[in-house]
This record gives sequence, C-alpha cells and structure tokens, in this order.
Amino acid sequence: MYRELIGELAAWKDRADRKPLIIRGARQVGKTWLMKEFGDKYYAKTYYINFENNETLKGIFERDINPSTVIPNLELYLGEKIDAEASLLIFDEIQEVPRALTSLKYFCEDAPEYNIICAGSLLGVALHHGTSFPVGKVEFLSLYPLSFTEFLTATGKEQFAGLIKD
Repeated sequence: MYRELIGELAAWKDRADRKPLIIRGARQVGKTWLMKEFGDKYYAKTYYINFENNETLKGIFERDINPSTVIPNLELYLGEKIDAEASLLIFDEIQEVPRALTSLKYFCEDAPEYNIICAGSLLGVALHHGTSFPVGKVEFLSLYPLSFTEFLTATGKEQFAGLIKD
C-alpha cells in the first residue's frame, strides 16, 4: 500500500535539524503501519516499541528520561546495540507512558542523532491530563484516512489516480 505521507517522512529523515516526530491521527487510520513501513523502507534497522501493556518498557522511563540512560536500557531490553544513524525508534501508544513523551525533549536537546517517531491513539487525551509536553522540541505530522488517490492506488487503479493529479 502507498501513503502520501511517506514522502514527508523521508524529507524529515534527511533534515539536519530533525526533531522527534509525533504522528497524530484518529484510531485505525494506519499510524502504526505507516511508521513500520517507513522504517522498513528507509532504515537498516527499525525498533518497534509498543508501550501498551508492557511494564518493563514503562519501567525504563519511570527510572530516568535522560537519553544517556534510556538508550542503554532499551538496548538491554532489545538485546542489541542501537545504531543511532542507521536505526529508527518507533514509540507506539506513547500516551501510556507520559515520561516517555517528556523524554522527547531530552532526545531533541541531548541526542538529536536518534531517529524517533511516535504515535498514540489517545494522544490528545493524554496531553490534557497534566503530562509535561515537550513544546518546541517535537514535530508533528497528521495522518488521515486514505485519500481518494491513495484508495485508487491501493485498489490497483493507479491510472485513474494519475488522471486526478493532472
């Protein structure tokens, strides 16, 4: 399947001033699929970290949110070293661990070499309940349900999608 946002993600990856990225969107529009697909196409290694119902991952961020501590703990959890330049870290359902959301500020300031994309189904709700949000330290992209052009492409009617764009 093709999503138009892949191009914007590729541009984000190539920018020198890249910040951690949060993908916003309604439930079931394909945020997780998009992040994984992007990782598979553009990185040597993708680490998918889903905070939903994972106490071990939650514990990593409860102890410390400094990247110099978080990364070694994630490496221990994952069982391998994370190559910052060649890897994508996906934090899914990040609203489940508010301190992980707060840690994005420190990744932006102290460890910008890490490529981090986040998403969460209820992220908007989490932001209004006392969560310390990393204002100015993250970027946002919004994902919507398939556009008509994306739908045509997904159903094998690329020729019609091309006519609409012209």
